[in-house]
Amino acid sequence: MNDLSARIERRWSVLLRYGAYPLLVLSLALAVPLAQAVGTADRLPLLAALTVVAGLAHWWCVSRRWQEPLDDWLGKAYVVARTGLAFVLSWLNPFFSIYASIGYYDASVFLRKRATWAVLLVTAATMAGAQSGGLPPQSAGQAAAFAGLFVLNAGLVLLFTAISHNESDLAEERSTTITALEEALRENAALQESLTARAREAGIHEERERLAAEIHDTIAQGLAGIVTQLQAAEDSPDDDAAAAHRKRAAELARASLEEARRSVQALSPAALDHLDLVDAVRLRTGEWSAETGVDTELVVTGTPTRVDAAAEAVVLRVVQESLTNVGRHARASRVGVTLSYTDDETILDVRDDGRGFDVSRVVGGDGRGFGIIGMRRRAERAGGALIVESERGGGTAVSLRIPSEAP
Repeated sequence: MNDLSARIERRWSVLLRYGAYPLLVLSLALAVPLAQAVGTADRLPLLAALTVVAGLAHWWCVSRRWQEPLDDWLGKAYVVARTGLAFVLSWLNPFFSIYASIGYYDASVFLRKRATWAVLLVTAATMAGAQSGGLPPQSAGQAAAFAGLFVLNAGLVLLFTAISHNESDLAEERSTTITALEEALRENAALQESLTARAREAGIHEERERLAAEIHDTIAQGLAGIVTQLQAAEDSPDDDAAAAHRKRAAELARASLEEARRSVQALSPAALDHLDLVDAVRLRTGEWSAETGVDTELVVTGTPTRVDAAAEAVVLRVVQESLTNVGRHARASRVGVTLSYTDDETILDVRDDGRGFDVSRVVGGDGRGFGIIGMRRRAERAGGALIVESERGGGTAVSLRIPSEAP
């Protein structure tokens, strides 16, 4: 509820709780000095007594129990009795029609729609009697005036009340719609949370599958090869052949150790613990260039800014995976790495001049497929996208675009 609605609600509450008292006082204040003029001087003691009764009744039935529901049996009995009392007071002195007007604005607080119409019609009759010169009519002209004024008062009050009820129904319908929308939003949020949890679990499962496949295709095969070479060296009668087998076993061991280190780095990019993304990428490209002897250049464009930690991890892992694929498959002589910063994205491009490959056939086909699928899934989990373009003899380009803020 906004401030304006809250102020209106507070003022309406004050009017309902205390409005009867000033109306009673004003009615009596006018009735006393003008009693002689309207011929009701002899009724002043009765008017004063009924005024006190009306005030006490309002206090007992409304003001003192404001925090309780007012549309209970006591509230209904009060508004019916008060309407009758206001009619009697206006009959005794027309100025008490001022007090009777209270029925116009609070009947719906105590009664349902049909009962409200009855109270409004009695109030309209009370007001018409006062406006026509008092009740009962003393002449045919006054009676005609009373009838016309009653029709006018009743018509107006019924019209405005119908409009008010329609607006109330519309407001209730809107409130119901808003409540339904809020419930739908809560269910949506719960569903989104559930989907996020499932996606996270699926991502973990996919990553485990990728690592299992990678370990099987690299480290496990390397260890099997080492065993095979050592067994061949042991079984070989030729010392030179045995030495060659042992040398090959050592080479396989070094390669397997490198694969194990790469897998650990892919799980946890520790470089980001003490370096920013640019320095971490520079460190990794420099190490890879030294290991492979391939000329590697890093270019940074835009203003480097700190982005979401998960996004930085994805960028670094894609760099590692891309360079590893180049070293294993591309036979490249030069690699270019570009890290670009825009207002809302971090963009990574890794390009090589190697032999290239058929992207549509290699994904899921040979060892590189697992790496490409893993990079794409990492990018998607971070709200980004990864594109791999390559052609035989034309090199390969890996492009990663990732939002600067977490999705």
